[in-house]
Amino acid sequence: MVTTILARYFAARFVIASIATFAAIFFLVITVDYIELMRRASSLSNVSGLFVAQTALFRVPLTLEKLMPFCIMIGAMVSFLALSRRLELVIARAAGISAWQFTAPALLSALVLGAIATAVYNPVSADMLERAKGMETKIFTDGAPSVQDGAGFWINQSTSEGQSVINAARSQGQGALLTGMTVFRYDPSGTFRERIEAREATLEPGRWVFKGVRRYKLDSPAIEEDTWTLSTTLTLAQVRNSFSTPETVSFWQLPDYIKSSENSGQATAGYRLQYQKLIARPFLLAAMVLLAAAVSLRFFRFGGVQKMVLSGVAAGFLLYVLSKVTDDLSKAELMHPLAAAWLPVCVGGLSGFLALLYQEDG
Repeated sequence: MVTTILARYFAARFVIASIATFAAIFFLVITVDYIELMRRASSLSNVSGLFVAQTALFRVPLTLEKLMPFCIMIGAMVSFLALSRRLELVIARAAGISAWQFTAPALLSALVLGAIATAVYNPVSADMLERAKGMETKIFTDGAPSVQDGAGFWINQSTSEGQSVINAARSQGQGALLTGMTVFRYDPSGTFRERIEAREATLEPGRWVFKGVRRYKLDSPAIEEDTWTLSTTLTLAQVRNSFSTPETVSFWQLPDYIKSSENSGQATAGYRLQYQKLIARPFLLAAMVLLAAAVSLRFFRFGGVQKMVLSGVAAGFLLYVLSKVTDDLSKAELMHPLAAAWLPVCVGGLSGFLALLYQEDG
C-alpha cells in the first residue's frame, strides 16, 4: 500500500510539473506569435485583434508538439528537484525504495502522456493548423493577386497544350484549396507563353479553376479575369500529396497518405518519418525522463546541483540536434525513416539509463 501511494504521489508530482511547464511555454509562444502577427497585420484596417489572437491560438499547438519532449524533461527535472529539496527522496531511500522505483511512476506517466499526444493531441494540432492557414489567408490576402517570392509549394504538369509550372504560397485542406497562385505556361515547343497570377485555385476533374486572375504576356498588356481554367491530368490525390506537409496530416491519416503517395510514384520519406516519430514519441518522452532523473536526483547538501541541471539541459539540446540531423538525412533519403525516428530515442534512453545506473549502483 505504501509503495502504491508513493507511486501515485510521484506520478502526480511529475504530471503536474509537466503540465505547468507546458502551460508556461504555451503562454510564451502564443504571446510571441500574437505580437508577430499583429506586426504583420498592423497596416490592415479590416483585421481585428481578436481574429489575430484566434489565429495565433490555432498556430501554437503544432509548435508545442515539437517542444513536448523538452516540456517533459523540464517537468521531470522540476519535480525531482522539488522532491529532493524537501528531502522526500531521502525519506523514500531510507524506507528502502530505490531510485529506479520512484523513477518508474514518472516513466509510466511519460509513456501514457506520449500515447495521448500521438493519438489525440496530434490530430487536434493538425486540424487547428489547417484552420490557422485559412485564417491567415483571410488576413493577408486582400483579394488581389500579388507577385510571389518563389517560396511555398511547387508542382509541374504537362498536357497537350504544353507545360505549366504552378506555385502556391499557401495550401489549405491539405491541398484542397491553394492561395497566392503563380503559373508559368510554356507551349509544346518549350517557348514561354505567359505568366498567370491568381488569388486562389481549386482542382476539379480535368481542370484547374483559378479566381481573381491576372494574366501577363510578352506582347500584350495584362488581362484581368474573375475566373480562368487550365486543363490538367492531375488527380486530387496527387495534388494533396504534393501540397500537403507531413505535419498537417494527422497520425490516423498518415498510413493512407503513405499508400497513396507510393501508388502515385511520389516520395514518401517525409510521411514515413512523421509516422515513425509519432509512434516513437511515448518512448522519446520516457527517454527524456531518464535523462532528467540522471541529473536531478542528487542531494542538495552534496552540492553541484546547478552543474548537473546545466548538463541535463545540454544533453537535451544535443539530443535535439541529433534528431534534426537524422530528420534531414531521412528526408534526403540517406537514412531509413525507422532509424531516423528511433535513433534519438535509443541514444537518449541509453544515455540516461547508463548515467543513472552509474550514480545509483556504481
